[in-house]
Amino acid sequence: MASIYFYLTVVGAYLIGSVSSAILICQIFGLGDPRLEGSKNPGATNVLRLGGRGPAILTLVSDVAKGALPVGIGISLNISGIELGWIALAAFLGHLYPIFFKFAGGKGVATAIGALLIMNPVLAVTLVIVWIGVAVSTGYSSLSALIAAFLAPTAAYYLAEPSWPICLIMSAFLFWRHRQNIQNLMNGTESKISLSKKT
Repeated sequence: MASIYFYLTVVGAYLIGSVSSAILICQIFGLGDPRLEGSKNPGATNVLRLGGRGPAILTLVSDVAKGALPVGIGISLNISGIELGWIALAAFLGHLYPIFFKFAGGKGVATAIGALLIMNPVLAVTLVIVWIGVAVSTGYSSLSALIAAFLAPTAAYYLAEPSWPICLIMSAFLFWRHRQNIQNLMNGTESKISLSKKT
């Protein structure tokens, strides 16, 4: 039976995930609301489009930390196995549906990677390499995320990650959140990553 610490950490993970890094960082840099500008997604890629590399890197690091911190807290409380995966999922869902921002959140790629970095570094690094490889070869951030998400559950299973079913759930959410990107990719209208800004 799960302990009270597990349930409290799940709630805390959701609340941490609900802190939208992109929205706060865009406010600090005077870039407007990323939910209303660019791709209208509060994530690092859209912040890159709006403000350049500096704000985008801060957003990326913050989003990764939102996934890593709750899982690290769970480990410090001797929580392990699939229960750790539920903590990761709570942080991920907090990013997607943040209670502090009217449940209008991002797509969760960086937060998911942050959680996996603590849960299973080999799995996380593998997926990051896949993401980078696809991004460099195609220029599409969304396609990189979709391919990494598609491979994640199978990779987790073969790496004997106890939370592989949670990876499957997160992958399903990632595909759902990228549904417009999928349509854009099919239509040839998806925007590519641009590093031209030096802000």
